[in-house]
Amino acid sequence: MDTTELFVSAKRESFSLLAEKLKTPGAFPDGSPLQKVEAFRAPDFLDKKRGDMPLPHSSSLFEVGLHIPSVDRDAIIRSFERWARACGVAADLNRSIPISGLIFMPVVAHVDEVDELSKFSFLRVIRPMPKLRTLHPIERVLPVGELPPIEVPDEPVVDSSIRMAIFDGGIRSSGPMSRWAQSLDAPGVGAPVEECVNHGHMVTSAALFGCLQPGEVAPRPFNTVDHYRILDGEEEDSYALYTALGRIRDVLEEKNYDFVNLSLGPELPIEDDEVHPWTAVLDEYLSHGQTFMTVAAGNNGNNDWASGNARIQVPSDCVNALTVGSASSRLRNWDRAQYSAIGPGRSPGLVKPDILSFGGASYEPFIFLPNDEVGAPLSAMGTSFAAPSALRMAAGIRAHFGGHIKPLGLRALLVHCAERGDVPVEEAGWGRIPDQIDAFVVCPANSVRVLYQGTIEPGQTVRMPIPLPEDVRAGNVEISATYCINSPTDSRSPSTYTASAIEPIFRPHAEKFSKEDSMHPKTDAFFRSSDFLPENDLRKGAHKWETTKHKKVTKRASSLLRPVFDVKYHSRIEQLVGVPPEKVEYALVVTLTSSRDADIYNKVVRAYSGRLEILQPQVEIPITVQP
Repeated sequence: MDTTELFVSAKRESFSLLAEKLKTPGAFPDGSPLQKVEAFRAPDFLDKKRGDMPLPHSSSLFEVGLHIPSVDRDAIIRSFERWARACGVAADLNRSIPISGLIFMPVVAHVDEVDELSKFSFLRVIRPMPKLRTLHPIERVLPVGELPPIEVPDEPVVDSSIRMAIFDGGIRSSGPMSRWAQSLDAPGVGAPVEECVNHGHMVTSAALFGCLQPGEVAPRPFNTVDHYRILDGEEEDSYALYTALGRIRDVLEEKNYDFVNLSLGPELPIEDDEVHPWTAVLDEYLSHGQTFMTVAAGNNGNNDWASGNARIQVPSDCVNALTVGSASSRLRNWDRAQYSAIGPGRSPGLVKPDILSFGGASYEPFIFLPNDEVGAPLSAMGTSFAAPSALRMAAGIRAHFGGHIKPLGLRALLVHCAERGDVPVEEAGWGRIPDQIDAFVVCPANSVRVLYQGTIEPGQTVRMPIPLPEDVRAGNVEISATYCINSPTDSRSPSTYTASAIEPIFRPHAEKFSKEDSMHPKTDAFFRSSDFLPENDLRKGAHKWETTKHKKVTKRASSLLRPVFDVKYHSRIEQLVGVPPEKVEYALVVTLTSSRDADIYNKVVRAYSGRLEILQPQVEIPITVQP
């Protein structure tokens, strides 16, 4: 079985002393954590090398990750500089990215110097520098013949208070989207590139309007967009990966955005035993739960599955972001678009992509506004457009209800309303989301939907009623529940990457107890992790640390009486000496659907009038209420 691997630093004499004590019977008392350690080893330089190495005797750019414990941080970095020079390697500290006990930096080295460089004790990983995935060939404009023109709406945005940022290749300062989208250059960016600007234009069109219908009027945008151009004429530069991440980080640290979309990143499928700096930086920023970010899963789904080359690409493994893959159609018969990257993600964070959204296919392309006022509509396909289209749905819910729903509540709603169909979880995640706002803001027939959101302290348990009136006793009741939390992360240990988790305990009947002296009602299984986790992960307990869970359970109405979820917060941080645990944001969405009672919504409103608040629309958005 796989197990957790811990990296430990000490002086040589301390390791020698440990080796001697391990030979002595009884040196460690019963219950000592050292008795649980299976093996000790010094990492070999071959363990640290990742990816396919370039040709021998060639000079190439590599990415290096170092352990930097806070106590010896500066000394370790200076020591590595000296060792790199001794090996004939140039380390670029000016471009370094420190994150949670690690530091990543580019180095220029000959392949035959890599092995010697890897002998540095605190070097964790070295790999060829990944390229920046910007435009995949699948995303280029598709010829579909003459399309009828699309008329743009003559109205302002629905909610001007919503702040949305898109990081991409730029947009034109004048054109059909200029009244809703502002073109901004990230600090230090060079001259624009036409191909990148075209990509940025389509991503922004998807964020404002979704997939358009030729010959019809485009829908009124929910919000304005700040489009940051982070790609320039140097996008093929070897350092583009670090340059782009630096530009994104600088903007996010300076300005607070409600919504952010990324349709680019390293051209690198995720690995189970390493967390990339792109993922670590973004997860750390998102861990406070104040920003909703969508990330395109990648268009490498046609690559070899067995090798892992079709898996989601960095930073789609962010546990605090919503990873979006492409659905092949908006119609009822849909599937994963063949090009869309597949899961699983890393555990924790196993269900990736989180959701699918329509991203276009060769027979049903994604339609965008033209580049200019008189041009024909554009068409293309890719996860680059599925992600901002999903973000648009979240912004629409926010515009409809105002600031009452927090980013985690929006994320939970998107997952909650997704339909799985027959597509495996490794390909569709939690399913395809609807492309109309109605499905999120209107309760279906015979149903009622409740959202809980707030903050929770480590060790705290919060009781959340499942609002089933006592007079609903006939037929079956389907309980659908989704929870999301934000979590601090630790990139040093991928298997224990998330530091926070909440454990929902389902108690279906208020008057049934497992024992006579029990203080709380009897529990019943609800979130069965075996539905989406392999046995090894279940044995390791990794399922407890997932940041998103979703499940539907059907019960006889007569077997339910004042049912509740008792939600407890667990923190790994509280196990670390001297590190204060943090409270985290949470969101729980519950939908009750009765097979017999068409009046369940009104019954819940009456029965829980003093405890639950009806979310009232803050602005008028045209929606279609199904009869």
